[in-house]
Amino acid sequence: MKQRAIAIAALTLLAGCADQSMREQKRYATYAAAELWPDGTSARPPPAGVVAQSDPQRKAASDTPPAITKIFIERGRERYDIYCSPCHGLDGKGDGMVVRRGFPKPPSYTDARLGAAPARHFFDVITNGYGVMYSYATRVTPEDRWAIIAYIRSLQLSQQARLADVPEAREKLP
Repeated sequence: MKQRAIAIAALTLLAGCADQSMREQKRYATYAAAELWPDGTSARPPPAGVVAQSDPQRKAASDTPPAITKIFIERGRERYDIYCSPCHGLDGKGDGMVVRRGFPKPPSYTDARLGAAPARHFFDVITNGYGVMYSYATRVTPEDRWAIIAYIRSLQLSQQARLADVPEAREKLP
């Protein structure tokens, strides 16, 4: 029994002698051959959807809003319904389902301050977040951010529309 205890103690001490630090990991040298991968190289291609920090196309999409078309605004409505309406509500008045459950109410898009805000303000808020709103930079592409902004502008205009602004609508009213 005593010999068994000594053997276990010796094995435990010997196991502690091996260097198990993270500095001594097995790894491939840069561009080394690797049998592990079917293409035989250790250099792996980036996963789909990876964007370089200095990607000029992404920067251009962030800097210049696309032309406004009906399809573009419809895309903005679709993206708004997915990402924005839970807090801002379908009509943009800040009474979405999340707010009804106790989350702080965001400002209404019909506020004069937001009506006068430049489109870039909305783009920056979607990109970087503001107050309790977190950043959507990784969730919403720059093109879709501009589409959402176009839809927000249409919401703002629709909330203040008068029948005189659309005379052809008079014929369609009962």
